[in-house]
Amino acid sequence: MRVGETEHAERGRWGQPLAGVRVLAAEQMQALPFATHLLARLGASVVKVEPPGRGETGRASNPYLRDEQGRPVGATFLRHNLSKRSIAIDLKQEAGRELFRRLVPHFDVVAENFRAGSMERLGLDYQTLRALHPPLVYVSLSGFGKLAPSPYSSWPAYAPIAEAMGGLYEPTRKPGEPPRVVVAGALGDNAAALFAVIGTLAALRHRDRIGIGQQVDVAMYDSMIAMTDMVPFLWSMDAPAHMAGPGTTALVGAFAARDGYFVVAVFREHMFEKLCRTIGHPEWMSDPRFAERSGWARHTEDVIRPALESWAAGMSKLEASRALCAAGIVAGPSNRAEDIVADPHVAMRQMLIEVPRPDSKKPYLTVGNPVKMSRLQEGPVADFPRLGEHTDAVLREVLDTGEAELAALRTRGVIE
Repeated sequence: MRVGETEHAERGRWGQPLAGVRVLAAEQMQALPFATHLLARLGASVVKVEPPGRGETGRASNPYLRDEQGRPVGATFLRHNLSKRSIAIDLKQEAGRELFRRLVPHFDVVAENFRAGSMERLGLDYQTLRALHPPLVYVSLSGFGKLAPSPYSSWPAYAPIAEAMGGLYEPTRKPGEPPRVVVAGALGDNAAALFAVIGTLAALRHRDRIGIGQQVDVAMYDSMIAMTDMVPFLWSMDAPAHMAGPGTTALVGAFAARDGYFVVAVFREHMFEKLCRTIGHPEWMSDPRFAERSGWARHTEDVIRPALESWAAGMSKLEASRALCAAGIVAGPSNRAEDIVADPHVAMRQMLIEVPRPDSKKPYLTVGNPVKMSRLQEGPVADFPRLGEHTDAVLREVLDTGEAELAALRTRGVIE
C-alpha cells in the first residue's frame, strides 16, 4: 500500500475509532512517537511540537534523506511520524511555553517523553496544565518513570538500556561471553509505546466516565520487565537462569535449510514424537537420552541438529517450516528484510506502507497498522510532516491567531 491510499474502503462508513481525539505531543526519538503514530493510525489528530531550526532529535538519526528544503530527515523520524502535523515552537522561550499552555485546553491528550524534571522546569508539567484543563490526559513516557520514585530517575535511557535492565539479554548469554546487545526493532522503545497507548486509551475511557483526566506514567524499564516476565518468574520457581543450553526443558533453536535458517520450538512430548516421525527418526521416541525434556536440549547439537538439518538440506527455510507445521510441529523461517517484503502475509494484511521520498528515489517502507478491527476504517495515511509545516495552520485553527501575531512570534524566533 502507498501513502494516501485508503485501506479496506468497504469499512469506510464506520469511521475511525479515535476520530475526534486530539493529541499535543512534545516528543522525540522513537518510544513516544511510535505511540502517537499508532494513535494517529486509529484516527486521532496528532500535533507534534518540535524545536525550530533542527526539529526533534529523531530527525538527525542515520540513515537519512533530505526534504524539499534540503534538510536531513532521519530514519527514526521517518518511521513513526506519518499522519501527524508539525508545529515548531521554541519551548526555551517563555513566549513559546505560554503558546503551548494556550493550546492545551483544546486537546484531549498532552504527551511528552523528556527526562524527569524537564517539563517541571518548563512549567509544562501535569500539575500546572491540569489547572488549565481538568479533563486533560497527560502521558509521560521516560526511562524510569515519574509518578513513583526510582533511584535511576535522573538517568537517560535508550532501548538497549531498558532491554538490558529488564533481563532480555542474560537468558541467552553463553557462559564466559558478554551478552549480545541487538539493536534491531528497539523493543525497549516499542514496548513502552504499546503500554503508553494502553494507558492513554484507559485514561480517556476513565475521563468519559468521571469527567476529569489524569497522568499516565510509563517507564521503559517497567515495560521491559513486563515483556520479559518469564525471567523473574522462572527465577522465583528455581528454574534454570538460562533459556538455552543443557539446563532447559525444551527444544528451541535455529536450524539450517538450503537458503537460510528456520526456527523450531518443541515444548511437549507429543510434539517431539511428531518431530521424530517427520524427520525419519522414530527410534528417538524410545531412546533413553530423550526420555525427559531436558534431554532434548542436552542433545540438540550432537544428535538432533545433524539429523534435522540433513532432512531440510534440500528444502528452503519456508518449505521446511511448512512441512513441519503440516505435521503439527511449531516452526517458522528466520526472515531477512527481503523475505518480509516478499511475504504474501505481509501484503495481504497491509503491514508495509510505501512512502514516496522527496528526493525522487524509490519509496521507503514503514510498518502498517497491526491492529485489525472489523469496523475500523484504515487510512488514508498522510506523509511525514516537514518541520513546522503546520505551525500557522494549527495556530489559526486552534487559537484563531491573526497574521500580525504570527509575524511577531516568527520575528522573535518563538515559532517557525
